[in-house]
Amino acid sequence: MNVSIITVTFNSEETLQGTIDSVQSQDYPNIEYIVIDGKSKDRTVDIIKDNQAVISKWISESDKGLYDAMNKGIQMATGDVVGIINSDDFYHRKDAISSIVKGLKESNAECVFGDVDFVRPKNLNKVIRHYSSKRFAPWKFRLGYMPAHPTFYTYKRNFEKFGYYKTDYRIAADFELLIRFLFKEKLSFKYIPETILRMRTGGTSTASVKSTLIINKENKRALKENGIYGNYLMLTSRYFTKILEFIR
Repeated sequence: MNVSIITVTFNSEETLQGTIDSVQSQDYPNIEYIVIDGKSKDRTVDIIKDNQAVISKWISESDKGLYDAMNKGIQMATGDVVGIINSDDFYHRKDAISSIVKGLKESNAECVFGDVDFVRPKNLNKVIRHYSSKRFAPWKFRLGYMPAHPTFYTYKRNFEKFGYYKTDYRIAADFELLIRFLFKEKLSFKYIPETILRMRTGGTSTASVKSTLIINKENKRALKENGIYGNYLMLTSRYFTKILEFIR
């Protein structure tokens, strides 16, 4: 089973090398690594060029945003299975992809996902929040709860059959796609009870109050487009769970 891993970048010189190194460290042999750059103005492209022994394919060109770049990567992928690791995330264990493949093979599921640890940019060894996908069920989308998207791996054929990320979403196209795949199309899934990777805090979806307003508006839209009833009160209930994740 071949796995395509996609990293989308834009002015990522401070973190990209760590992401690349974590992909290179994986013990799974059949990995195609694709990097899609949005025409960065810093040293990002130089870093990509310096790592062409690890990177299978890459492009640097203008795009219509994060999700357009993700779609480009998926369309370029030749692997059976596709997953995404952002340019400020990293696999902290060498068997992350092996665990993904094992989960797919043993379960015969169409999709797998696991857990994520959040760390501060200046201390990558100290976990400040743990996001578990263990209690996910499709009905919980209406509460704004979804499995950890950076750990989501599925067969490329599902993108070809059910569609890609919607590029008219600014922040929540991952939420919409997971609803479409797991609720609307009812693709089978398997939870892997392991932390697959680590994410630095300060991402787009948590950057400001404005981002929070946008994501809740887009989440509500995603529910409606896929036939799920939801309202803002239900969607904001997930913030109580976030508090517990920090406490734990």
